[in-house]
Amino acid sequence: MEFREKGSIYSQIAEYVCDQILLKKWLLGEKIPSIREFAATMQVNAITVQRAYDFLLQLDIIANKRGIGYFVTPGAEEKVLAFRRAQFIEQDLPLFVKNMRLLRIDPDEIKAYLENAQNKI
Repeated sequence: MEFREKGSIYSQIAEYVCDQILLKKWLLGEKIPSIREFAATMQVNAITVQRAYDFLLQLDIIANKRGIGYFVTPGAEEKVLAFRRAQFIEQDLPLFVKNMRLLRIDPDEIKAYLENAQNKI
């Protein structure tokens, strides 16, 4: 995984975990990599992965079964979607709209672009 310069590494790891859940690569109820294992895979300090896992525990996206490991919680996909949508609307969308205004991009241009992009999927 290539880390972006913007944003903390632990939040990027949490985002990666969420992506795996949304892509159905990590299924509900499935055991996920241990902190040490994931730290080695991501080539980061175990404390960084611990912070990411703690964040995801707070959101009830993963759960820790003491002595067994971490698991994707039931309903995790919906929780990830709700969290990521709220984050997009509160953080990303305002910047997008600001740039549209500054660059004088008409909403119809964006609509046409989105329709064209959807046809390619």
